[in-house]
Amino acid sequence: MEENQKIKLGISIGDINGIGCEVALKTFEDERMLEFCTPIIFASNKTISQQKGDLNIDITFNGVREASQAIDGKINIVNVWKEVPTIEYGQATKAGGEYAIKSLKAAVKALKEGAIDVLVTAPINKNNIQSEEFKFPGHTDYLAQELKGESLMFMVADTLRVGLLTDHIPVKDVANAITSKLIKSKVAIMEKSLKMDFGIRRPKIAMLGINPHSGDKGTIGEEDDKVLAPTIQELFNKGTLVYGPYSADSFFGSDTHKNFDAVLAAYHDQGLIPFKTLSFGKGVNFTAGLDKVRTSPDHGTAYEIAGKGKADESSFKEAVFTAIQVYRNRLEYLELTQNPLQKHKIKKGS
Repeated sequence: MEENQKIKLGISIGDINGIGCEVALKTFEDERMLEFCTPIIFASNKTISQQKGDLNIDITFNGVREASQAIDGKINIVNVWKEVPTIEYGQATKAGGEYAIKSLKAAVKALKEGAIDVLVTAPINKNNIQSEEFKFPGHTDYLAQELKGESLMFMVADTLRVGLLTDHIPVKDVANAITSKLIKSKVAIMEKSLKMDFGIRRPKIAMLGINPHSGDKGTIGEEDDKVLAPTIQELFNKGTLVYGPYSADSFFGSDTHKNFDAVLAAYHDQGLIPFKTLSFGKGVNFTAGLDKVRTSPDHGTAYEIAGKGKADESSFKEAVFTAIQVYRNRLEYLELTQNPLQKHKIKKGS
């Protein structure tokens, strides 16, 4: 890609009754954002017009039949549906889920075909998206099926990066789900992502223990001593800079995380509670390990403020910037790894 060529950034609108449309439109209400990418929203002209009017958002957009017709310097809307769905702000309706999935499927199709370069997904409701055609607990699982590679849920905010060994599974199943094989797989994905997507040459990774105080030498569970510790040691002996397991309760409060490029948490809330507390709404959910770049804001549908014009677009804007940066980092990484002479030249001149 040429330096001045605009990245085509696809957007799935999420639940039409939530704040997805609002944060996406507010992000590009700032016309300077159009200098960084060409936004392509998968929805319909009428749905976006209604949201724009209801929320008093001052934008103009360009309606297109398909993503390939998008025009640089404009907000482009791909008309995925012709009918006019009823918008019920703040309500978890069946229609809200159906149109969220229509938007997502159209955007992912365009991503796979190369019509868009990256994808930013607005929040969905994990209950009303369920149907005979869509039986996934969330975006990550669906994308893992549709795209190539092995996925890792990776939350990022500046230098704070937290990945998950397990994501959307019940807490009671966590210990049994964590095996040496899973740890090796997730560490490998994280290490490669840190190199390829974030430009870190020798990443240092910290792993959090499963049990309180990492099991306290078997007093509060044996998984940390029997599964995590030996696997971490094996990986370290083979050259991967992974350390732990660390007791999760004091890890972030003591600023220990600042000594590492990323942290691998054992389960969803163990990683996301400190992440969201520290990132103050500027966090981004990035699906690492796949052949295409996808990010999303770190919040949900926020039904309680939907339709009121109160939603803060900061996290969505960060998701846009992260997607663009990761995409450019990947291009540079591929160029360097595929061209040894260029790599040597840069190394010599640095």
